[in-house]
Amino acid sequence: MSRSEELRNNGVVKYEGEVPQTDVATGERSTRNRVARSILDHGPSTVADLAKRLGLTQAAVRRHLDALAADDVVQAKEQRVYGARTRGRPAKVFALTDCGRDAFDQSYDKLAADALTWISRAAGGGEQGEAAVTAFARARIAAQAHAYREAVEAAPPEQRTEALARALSADGYAATARSAPVGEQLCQHHCPVAHVAEQFPQLCEAETEVFSALLGTHVQRLATIAHGDGVCTTYIPKTAHSASASTAGRNPA
Repeated sequence: MSRSEELRNNGVVKYEGEVPQTDVATGERSTRNRVARSILDHGPSTVADLAKRLGLTQAAVRRHLDALAADDVVQAKEQRVYGARTRGRPAKVFALTDCGRDAFDQSYDKLAADALTWISRAAGGGEQGEAAVTAFARARIAAQAHAYREAVEAAPPEQRTEALARALSADGYAATARSAPVGEQLCQHHCPVAHVAEQFPQLCEAETEVFSALLGTHVQRLATIAHGDGVCTTYIPKTAHSASASTAGRNPA
């Protein structure tokens, strides 16, 4: 489960009798989400503030804050004091990081989906609308692909899938490359646009086209997060080595 999915899942389930360990973990996540949500709603907060609002002990709050800080969801700051400062050190407050705030903020997903819907309708809908969305998707990934191309072309032929994975990871896709029996697999464990791609698969299709162009071979998308799979998986078949760097072979790393 991704960090954003955990933070968006704020339901609390009650059990009678012995609680399974998996459910204990789920309860821990739910309480942790409440801590983060309270900071979102009320701004930077002290441990005492959070404990009072959530009905938890300060020790429990500190434990959850330590876990959230380790995941880069919150960070400790010195409390800003207005007016005359009293004696003693200012209380430490905890605020959401950009990563933590983004996990809660789904408005960008809706904005992007609304924009693509508008593009489709403005183009006349139907096939013309789909073509307009496809053109946008290709232009978007082409803008990102410049950095990917530099990384791929700088790598030896047998390491180009790994180089692409590293470049994708730098853009938040948490990508890895691994050997397959007759080729390689490029796995993206996170997709920043998955919610929008559910409605507009052209985003995934344009990305696959770019992977093919960058690696100089036909590739096949086996699974996508947008379609409910756990990982976006792209298969890169093994081909014969070529003297040209742009068409270098795809040997397993």
